[in-house]
Amino acid sequence: MTIRTRFAPSPTGYLHIGGARTALFSWLHARKHGGIFILRIEDTDLERSTAESVDAILQGMTWLGLEYDEGPFFQTHRFPRYQEVIDRMLNEGTAYHCYCTRERLEALRNEQMARKEKPRYDGKCRHGVANPPSDIPPVVRFRNPQEGAVVVEDLIRGRVAFQNSELDDLIIARSDGTPTYNFTVVVDDMDMGVSHVIRGDDHLNNTPRQMNMLTALGHAPPVYAHVPMILGSDGSRLSKRHGAVSVMQYRDEGYLPEALLNYLVRLGWSNGDQEVFTLDELLQLFDVSKVHTSAAAFNPDKLLWLNQHYLKTSDPQHVAHHLSYHLGKLDIDPSSGPLLTDVIVAQRERAKTLVEMAAASAFFYRDFPAYEAKDADSHLKPEALAVLSDVRDRLSTLTDWSAEAIHAVVHAVADGHGLKLGKIAQPLRVAVAGRAVSPPIDQTLVLLGREKTLARLERAIEYIRSRMPA
Repeated sequence: MTIRTRFAPSPTGYLHIGGARTALFSWLHARKHGGIFILRIEDTDLERSTAESVDAILQGMTWLGLEYDEGPFFQTHRFPRYQEVIDRMLNEGTAYHCYCTRERLEALRNEQMARKEKPRYDGKCRHGVANPPSDIPPVVRFRNPQEGAVVVEDLIRGRVAFQNSELDDLIIARSDGTPTYNFTVVVDDMDMGVSHVIRGDDHLNNTPRQMNMLTALGHAPPVYAHVPMILGSDGSRLSKRHGAVSVMQYRDEGYLPEALLNYLVRLGWSNGDQEVFTLDELLQLFDVSKVHTSAAAFNPDKLLWLNQHYLKTSDPQHVAHHLSYHLGKLDIDPSSGPLLTDVIVAQRERAKTLVEMAAASAFFYRDFPAYEAKDADSHLKPEALAVLSDVRDRLSTLTDWSAEAIHAVVHAVADGHGLKLGKIAQPLRVAVAGRAVSPPIDQTLVLLGREKTLARLERAIEYIRSRMPA
């Protein structure tokens, strides 16, 4: 049997962390077993579904690299198929028309709650209506079995039983003819041959109803795995203040997609004490049945640590692909300066995010508007004038613009002035970078190039002169 999984978001918002983890688990399960991963857009909520949300979901999936084999399928394109199945169920007696008014149902609910009973439909129209009212458009309800139990053999939670007597006859088509969520999911999973449904455990109560409908349609239910929710670091429900934001916001904040994927897979699943996984390792090791039954807590510090790890260890060419986006956000064309991969190698030990790396690397590609005031006050003092002038003069005659040659010049200046290397490197760093933090000074000047280095040294010399007493 070919494993077929699906990710089925509703386009009523962005792709968030919980949805991305569900998509990742479904994708990994399909890939591990040589199966098919399907993307389905459940857009039957016509009032809340938007094209912008669809675009946000597709963009998030693409950025994460969760490529799908089939789809995206849109439920709104399948309304004729849903109607066909509803007609079949009505003809076969597994569904029926219900004419109960909203007022009757609300009164029924209030009576049941007053008796401390679970609110549920009482089956008034289950056996037919003698004289159907012509002025009330009926809904269609599924005729749920009233005896026995539905057993979900959940891959994560184990065996979960639901008594049919506790399940009422849910509505599968509204009075305007539009199908409801639980029904469309059933038809889609049946038609698309979904073998495994991996989704959040907030759907667990829907599962027995969906299984009963599939059985009524003569189709074997898929295997289910209900993933526990993600909590905030304080143990409360995950919200925006914890990090429950759009996946693309993590892109905008400077995270690499593989760092986020690595973090998400560890939210509820583990392989011993291993923290960092390559994609090949995940495809070999991931087992959805080993997902923990308890909720996972979101830890932004752990995600940041992972991101820094990937910045330091990933192929610079790969990092460059993502860093160029952030430089573009700063209106920097990376072709106007040193090779991006060389800049990444120079900067990757000290940056935690691509946003930090882009900001710290901007001086390689364009002149900075002003010196950092504190750093200029500390290092661009009158006593630095002779040192910077000497460095400028020596570098201007340097024929070999290499790290080794530049290093030798800086050392020679330090020796000539009887100073420690830091007394030379820091004023030089502020002069060329605008601040007292940069990669090693010889590496910085190599990347900056002769022309920009000499121009910025001249600028710093004039800056010091302009601040000296007349």
